[in-house]
Amino acid sequence: MPVTPDDIAAAASRTIAVRTPLERSERLSGKYDAEVLLKREDLQLGRSYKVRGAYHTMSLLAAEPFSSEVVTASAGNHAQGIAISCARLGVKGRIFVPTNTPRQKRDRILALGGSSVDLTLVGKTYDEAAAAAQEAAETYGAAYLHPFDDLRTIAGQGTVGFELTQQTEPLDLLVVPVGGGGLLAGVATWVRSQWPSTRIVGVEPVGAASMGAALAAGGPVTLDTLDTFVDGASVGRAGDTTYPIVRDLVDEVVAVEVGAICAEMLDLYQTDGIIAEPAGALAAAGLGALSSVSGRVGCIVSGGNNDVSRYAEVIERALVHQGLRHYFLVSFPQEPGALRGFLDGVLSDGEDIVVFDYVKKSNRETGPAVIGIDLDSPDGLPALLARMKASGLPIDPIPYDSPLFTFLH
Repeated sequence: MPVTPDDIAAAASRTIAVRTPLERSERLSGKYDAEVLLKREDLQLGRSYKVRGAYHTMSLLAAEPFSSEVVTASAGNHAQGIAISCARLGVKGRIFVPTNTPRQKRDRILALGGSSVDLTLVGKTYDEAAAAAQEAAETYGAAYLHPFDDLRTIAGQGTVGFELTQQTEPLDLLVVPVGGGGLLAGVATWVRSQWPSTRIVGVEPVGAASMGAALAAGGPVTLDTLDTFVDGASVGRAGDTTYPIVRDLVDEVVAVEVGAICAEMLDLYQTDGIIAEPAGALAAAGLGALSSVSGRVGCIVSGGNNDVSRYAEVIERALVHQGLRHYFLVSFPQEPGALRGFLDGVLSDGEDIVVFDYVKKSNRETGPAVIGIDLDSPDGLPALLARMKASGLPIDPIPYDSPLFTFLH
């Protein structure tokens, strides 16, 4: 294998990462009738496991002759790891992140790196930022540090697994989030050597399932489209180095809908008191996508860098996924009492209008309105649809995959 257990043990001996707790989740254990343990990398330096690989790579680089300057691209968490490492090792870092990187992550990069780092926003995706970073590395003659497709980085990320095997007895199932595959490749390398019977599963978002695409194609391929909501795991192409490790050591890779990830983020926050970013909730959300969950189960909470301004959209996506929020396009006749008739004749107890956007056209007999309705239970939808049909009003549901739906976020 390109990365060995000895490489990971060596990385663990020189890491600056803190030993994060392994905690039982009462909620998930009860939900799946299993012993579910959470590896809390959201409590790591920089609130993400990424500092492990970043520091390991830079500590090896600092021991060699190089330009004393590094360049990297990141969706945010790797950049924080690089920023911490630059400040610790006295190395200048140029960091490139996509323009949609949450402000919370951008602010933390600058706070952690201080005068040691320069931050540049470029492109809409990690892959576009990476192209700009590689060009800058050539321009400045600096070392380019890949966030996941580097043997040194993979070994550093593998120290999560190194710690895990010291904290508990062998697990029946270990669930790991996947972006480019650095964490999954490193953890699988170590855990497979220590717990050969453990079932290892990777979880990625449906809109950025690059590792699943690589496994299906027999090698890394570039996705045609990329949903960047799960910013910490939105990679358009799996790593050339990480892919064969995942292929050979991981039992299964599954993809999870963004709505399920958002619902898990809210459960982690409201029930478990854990602030997880979307990628941090991936592993726990992935349990619901597995055919079986039993015995002793481990999930890696990979990061906690979530911008509070995103919670409105998180709640929205979770409610839609759970069948508790629905949107409709209603054509109202332009006459007095039309809206009152809708409220009295269509809505029932436990149903609440949360969005109402009416466009009045003075030269038409009807005016369209986008209406969002929250339900107490998804079981109430058939009765609501029946009352809508009986109302005689032209009412069309707005499906989740409709282009119109994107304007609601």
